[in-house]
Amino acid sequence: MKRWEFLKNLNWNNLPLKNFKIRKISQKKALWVIAGIAICVLIYVFALVPLLEAAKKTEEEIALKKRTILKYKEFLQNRKAVEEELDRTLKQYEEARERLLPGETPQIGAASLQEIVKGLSEKNGIAIRSFRMLEPKEMDSFRKISIQVDFNPISSVLSLGQFIYDIEHHQKELMISEMDLLVFNIRMPNSVQGSMVVSGLMKGGKTKEKGRQG
Repeated sequence: MKRWEFLKNLNWNNLPLKNFKIRKISQKKALWVIAGIAICVLIYVFALVPLLEAAKKTEEEIALKKRTILKYKEFLQNRKAVEEELDRTLKQYEEARERLLPGETPQIGAASLQEIVKGLSEKNGIAIRSFRMLEPKEMDSFRKISIQVDFNPISSVLSLGQFIYDIEHHQKELMISEMDLLVFNIRMPNSVQGSMVVSGLMKGGKTKEKGRQG
């Protein structure tokens, strides 16, 4: 019994057992804290980051769609003005096309021009002696067709003046590019003879367009 009496004399409160339990419990809590932080990091990396990127991408897509809708609304608001401008452009194109000589080749264009000049000469009582087709000239998207017109002596200057006026004010785009007149009596110019070059426009040649493309 005496061997165990020293146990009664021990001060159990001064032993570090209680501190030992506290340190053990603190280490356990630290492990839980570290595990919690690791879980939070994993959630952020594998869940929040993709979610934030998806949200950002969605916002960008929504912004793009809003801009597209605004442009479409603006187009609809200006639709009437656009249609009016288109109609005006088409009308101007049709008017310009109507002023061109018909046909796809210079020969057809020259034949049409000759018929127009012949009809105007008969209207004004001018006898045409001969027609001669000149070399066509390319002018951007147009082709200039010219014919030389030789006419017999004209007894009325007024008829010649009206003939020239009718050519230059024809519904087709016609012009007199050259004119050579011979007056037999300057003091009494009642007899005039000569020639003129009458020109018109037609669509540009397909050969030139192919050359440009090549």
